[in-house]
Amino acid sequence: MNGLQGTLLAVLLSLVSTAGYALAAVAQSRLASSTHGGSGALRALLARGQWWSSVGLNAAGALAHVAALHYGPLTLVQPLGALTLVAALPLGAHYARRRVTRAEWRGALWTLAGLVGLISVTGPATPGDALSPREALVVAAVTALLIAALASGGRRRPGRGRGLGHATASGIASGVGSALTQTLTAALARELPGGPAAWWQTALIAVLISAFAVGGLLLSQTAYRGGLAAPLAVVNLSNPAAAAVIGVALLGETFRAGVWGWLVAAAASAVAARGVVLLTTGPGALPVPPNAPSPSPVVASGQPLPLPRTDEATTVPAASPATAPAAVVG
Repeated sequence: MNGLQGTLLAVLLSLVSTAGYALAAVAQSRLASSTHGGSGALRALLARGQWWSSVGLNAAGALAHVAALHYGPLTLVQPLGALTLVAALPLGAHYARRRVTRAEWRGALWTLAGLVGLISVTGPATPGDALSPREALVVAAVTALLIAALASGGRRRPGRGRGLGHATASGIASGVGSALTQTLTAALARELPGGPAAWWQTALIAVLISAFAVGGLLLSQTAYRGGLAAPLAVVNLSNPAAAAVIGVALLGETFRAGVWGWLVAAAASAVAARGVVLLTTGPGALPVPPNAPSPSPVVASGQPLPLPRTDEATTVPAASPATAPAAVVG
């Protein structure tokens, strides 16, 4: 296979990966609009076929992404993966039976531009080393504490603020999981810095990768209760950001192009943040199941209707026509 054929195959696989991730996000968002929190939420979620479909779509997207990296360069595949947000936005609006607003398109394009700019300068100019087993365990412990803080803080925020907190935690979990996967691969190939890892260290890293993968998926499911576009944008931004922090802090990596790379990364982050703000302040309607009934305006506030007391007289003083209460039709 020549270079042109490999590039075309990488582009095709990247688009397949993008479609898989976008469909999975829409499926999770629709599930979030029809499920509620509580002790039995996870059990109810696992009993839904739509949930397992979203898991399969996420897995298919990940496999297609890995295959695309095999045939094409990272500088081509990673920006194409950022198209997930652009693909998910019209899909979510279609299932919600509404149109994508101009504000949402502007927010998506701003976020996409910032994400592509951030990806273009992140990652090492030369391949970096993997984390040592000790570093991997420290990173996992710190990340677990950070995710717990974000998740608990999100519970105290209503609506969209809660969704963005869980989305940030989900993206961080996925980014750290990717870094640990690199360590696991090096451990299995016996190419870790400092010598081979003990068997229990390799097994523990594998367990941590599984925990972060499952945790990231469940956190994104919770995040989509606050909408689709803004949480998805935050997930896609916090994932490479977490990986970049690990690379710069522990692997000796730096942004490409030196000082200019840092400036580009800062500008791209500001552009992406502008996009997220536009998506957050937009309509933000949750995708709802087709033919879902509209909530009654009487009970839309979520407060129960007051019931009459039977121990009181039912007669009321006569009132003028201007102040008489409207009759309630049984």
